[in-house]
Amino acid sequence: MTSLGAAVGEYLAMRRSLGFKLDRTEKLLAQFIRHLEAVAVNHITTDVAVAWATSPVGTRRIWWARRLTVVRGFARYLQAFDPTTEVPPTGLFPGQRRLTVPYLYSDEDIEALVAAAGDLARPLRVLTYRTLIRLLAVTGMRIGEAIRLDRKDLDFEEGVLTVWFGKFGKSRELPLHDSTCDALRAYLQQRDRLYPRPPSPSLLISTAGTRLRYPDVQSTFARLVRQAGLEPRSAHCRPRLHDLRHTFAVRTLIDAYRADVNVGAHLPLLSTYLGHIDPRNTYWYLSAAPELLGLASQRLERHLEGVS
Repeated sequence: MTSLGAAVGEYLAMRRSLGFKLDRTEKLLAQFIRHLEAVAVNHITTDVAVAWATSPVGTRRIWWARRLTVVRGFARYLQAFDPTTEVPPTGLFPGQRRLTVPYLYSDEDIEALVAAAGDLARPLRVLTYRTLIRLLAVTGMRIGEAIRLDRKDLDFEEGVLTVWFGKFGKSRELPLHDSTCDALRAYLQQRDRLYPRPPSPSLLISTAGTRLRYPDVQSTFARLVRQAGLEPRSAHCRPRLHDLRHTFAVRTLIDAYRADVNVGAHLPLLSTYLGHIDPRNTYWYLSAAPELLGLASQRLERHLEGVS
């Protein structure tokens, strides 16, 4: 069984070299190896994998599916070295995963959120949340990346914002529009008047002068959504903070279609800007909005007419 344990270590090292963190995966695979040892099985089979995945009592099937997905990834890797390894098939727990539909914000929605932030308790809180919402809307950054920004990461001379060690450990530079630079410069000027010497180097600060905390931002945003009167569009399409990122990506692609540029050539650029580890992750946005699908369909029709 030590050989399987060693294989787990090699598998995790290989994937981490590609930028994945895999903390939960490491814990689950360690539990799985202990299970194999307990039942005296020395190679992976579908039956033993399913038995382990479904062993937690009183949990939802979606958790079983996630546990089995972790084993499936390891089994695919291991099968290249051990042909007796069985890779558990997909679809063993059908109907459990419901994909969240992105809530795509209109300009009016974003301005309603900004207006709602005006009712927050203190001037610095108002200023920071208005800036945060607009910054997410025009850069598509992840919220974790935005609240980790330090003041030194903003280069007004070059018009660039540097995101250090984002998801998968990737860093990137985000070119900013002049209007975005002007807005950030105004924020810092007003921020410095309200809190001249904050204890944190953070670009966006709380009323205590500290870095914003993710749970606080999430709860405040939920409050702003209610005050702005934004309603869910379906059971699986509710206004979330992360959907500002989806909105940015979809709008960028829509603008590319309207400008009649080569969208395929622009997708890798958008992927880099968003911090995706693989451009294939960005292709998902092509199906995220009816308007985007319509523009893609129209372009395809024009292409087919030209070919005929």
